Amino acid sequence: MTDALTQLLQTRDWLMADGATGTNLFNMGLTSGDAPEMWNEEHPDRIKALYKFAVDAGSDIFLTNSFGGNAARLKLHGAEKRAREISRISAELGRDVADASGRRVVVAGSVGPTGEIFAPMGTLTHELAVEIFHEQAEGLKEGGADVLWLETISAPEEYRAAAEAFARAGMPWCGTMSFDTAGRTMMGMTSAQMVDMVEALENPPIAFGANCGVGASDLLRTVLGFAAQGTERPIIAKGNAGIPKYHDGHIHYDGTPELMAEYAVLARDCGAAIIGGCCGTMPEHLEKMHEALSTRPRGPRPTLDEVTARLGGFSSAADGTGDDEAPKRERRGRRRG
Repeated sequence: MTDALTQLLQTRDWLMADGATGTNLFNMGLTSGDAPEMWNEEHPDRIKALYKFAVDAGSDIFLTNSFGGNAARLKLHGAEKRAREISRISAELGRDVADASGRRVVVAGSVGPTGEIFAPMGTLTHELAVEIFHEQAEGLKEGGADVLWLETISAPEEYRAAAEAFARAGMPWCGTMSFDTAGRTMMGMTSAQMVDMVEALENPPIAFGANCGVGASDLLRTVLGFAAQGTERPIIAKGNAGIPKYHDGHIHYDGTPELMAEYAVLARDCGAAIIGGCCGTMPEHLEKMHEALSTRPRGPRPTLDEVTARLGGFSSAADGTGDDEAPKRERRGRRRG
């Protein structure tokens, strides 16, 4: 049976995902150091409100409040033995909101990184990572998630482990990485290398792409890098609402709803099929993004100059595509991911 996300992708040339989880929850009263995932049990009404923000703004997909819901991350809060349960609850709340929406809305079970470093530099093994991801996947599946959604990954080893775990759970999935270091992930992967990795997986994702990072312009440069590889797999763009600024003891993102509307149509024109926001993206941003995607005609693929003219400059000159110094070091012996 075809999964809900694939069915939607077959009928639409773009889908809108949701916005920020953390930013919205902090506005609801979450405090620094708290585990957002515990709110699934402590404040289910607020989590449902978070999901409904996205649905009411026009999102076709929203992510569950389970980003840090794996055992490795929950261990920091003494809740590692509740990973499956907490993830299940997050999806159950999402299922309630989606089913009450009156239209087809995809509940995507968010799966974030473990926060651990792989051996030999760290202690995380492939087998343990698969076990951690599989436990969370089973919880999200039990709660009614339509698809699993791996996000903010830096290490290719972690991406591969999640792919294996999701196959074990028998769940369709999507997966994004965060390209926040001069066009590369923190662990050095480029957009081209990610495409190669995704296509070589035994259990590839329905869609793949980039989320978070250091700004909308940088994220679209990465999306253009994906598209340049000629991939036919749907691309995801989920960029931050501008650049974070520290003001009066709080972090604020400087991207206006109008800027995110420009980002949304540019992401579509760059080749993304699933477009959403990440940190700082509020309901008002999503509303403007949906309006722009619905009313503005598709344009030609933009150049990098056109991206920066409309969204602002890149955070670095290096773009991680092979034309900077890092690949030269790689050719002297650096192993590709």
